Amino acid sequence: MKLPFDGAISAFFRDEAPQAVRDAIASADKREILDPSYPYEQWLKKKDYQDHLDALQIELVKLQADVKASGKRVLLIFEGRDAAGKGGTIKRLRENLNPRVANVVALPKPTDREAGEWYFQRYIKRLPAAGEIAIFDRSWYNRGVVEKVFDFCTPEQRALFFDQVPGVEKMLIDAGIHLVKFWLNISRAEQLRRFLQRERDPLKQWKLSWIDVEGLKRWDLYTAAIRETLQRTHSPQTPWTVIRADDKYRLRLAAIQTVLDGMDYAGKDPVAIGAIDPKICGGPDLWHG
Repeated sequence: MKLPFDGAISAFFRDEAPQAVRDAIASADKREILDPSYPYEQWLKKKDYQDHLDALQIELVKLQADVKASGKRVLLIFEGRDAAGKGGTIKRLRENLNPRVANVVALPKPTDREAGEWYFQRYIKRLPAAGEIAIFDRSWYNRGVVEKVFDFCTPEQRALFFDQVPGVEKMLIDAGIHLVKFWLNISRAEQLRRFLQRERDPLKQWKLSWIDVEGLKRWDLYTAAIRETLQRTHSPQTPWTVIRADDKYRLRLAAIQTVLDGMDYAGKDPVAIGAIDPKICGGPDLWHG
């Protein structure tokens, strides 16, 4: 089987990855957590995960009905390194919801015209209207991280972004939009393990891009850009919720719990939602490079 990018990910694992990362991947089983600082050694048991997920998805349907009936506007932003679990989390959050109410926004590279617009303009067009939930799979925070790491923007453009983003988000809050910002925090070893799995899976190879391959070599640049972005854009009014993402099951549950816990809606069942695990879900102090 021909590997994407001529096997560049396997080559990185073999020739360039830190020895501790290679050793962790080589010695672990499928459900074993690779990061020694993660608070659990194994993934959550699948039955426990599925039982809780089923209950949470019923709550999401209740939330959807309330949003539609009340005219609430909800904006969920999912950010994180590549392979952190954004797509899988969004899928579980939305899979039982009406796409006319809950829609996913995953924007491609800007067109030439969009590149000449105000930076936030193409995102503003896709904000939720009354009775809608907009789920951003990446967002304007591309400028804070990816564009910085790959020199897709100038230092001046990035500085302007940091100057403007607090005001933009404050305007959203003042206009009545319920905003939740997630940063999914994946460890270096787990990210590389997921890339290796994608490289060898013909059904998932499409998920890999040149950015993924080159990004492996720029871990430290990503770390610095993420740290600065979280520090400069976290506030009491528009906080970041950081979720440690090495266990996809715990990640998905914590993200959905956060959405449900933070809103009032008809028929809300706090017991079904359950307590959010503070070991893996909290503020930026939980993030680590």
